[in-house]
Amino acid sequence: MKMKHFFGKPDGGEWRVTAQTVLCGEAIAHMPYIATSYDAPLHPPGWRFSGVSSHLRYTTNDERGRLNQNPGILGRAAATCAALIPIRKNEAWWSMAQDERRAIYARSVHLEIGLDYLPEIARQLFHSRDAGEPFDFLTWFEFPPEATDRFDDLVGRLRATEEWQYVDREIDIRLTRINEEEAEE
Repeated sequence: MKMKHFFGKPDGGEWRVTAQTVLCGEAIAHMPYIATSYDAPLHPPGWRFSGVSSHLRYTTNDERGRLNQNPGILGRAAATCAALIPIRKNEAWWSMAQDERRAIYARSVHLEIGLDYLPEIARQLFHSRDAGEPFDFLTWFEFPPEATDRFDDLVGRLRATEEWQYVDREIDIRLTRINEEEAEE
């Protein structure tokens, strides 16, 4: 497992920030660009969030098979839109046993909602809580511009679930990929 880093930067990066919305909790500094890396500079300007992609913690073997049948692939050329959504859940969530959290995840039909949007909207979850980061999860989505309304529908459905009652900090950062001409400017 490698640590993935997301850098909010005042200048340059692979992604331009088009919107940043605080849904709940404390805000972060607005930065016009985001860069991603598996190698972290010691003192980048702006902010840095880090997380590790891990095993699927609340997913059964059957559910994993369903995900693998129609995976969303990150890095597709057509997926020029992205969202970085850092999330923190409250202490009530973390004080529950694993099976209690799994039951809420299942009742919230989290997996089924996500499957409705694959492969058009690709996603990767990074775990941050155990690394002492300010967020528990960093969720990275990539999608083509014509799927923006579907992406809004996806996150709207997830935010309406029982599971989201335990979220006490969430920021939705929307992005567009910097093309080669912009990067050279």
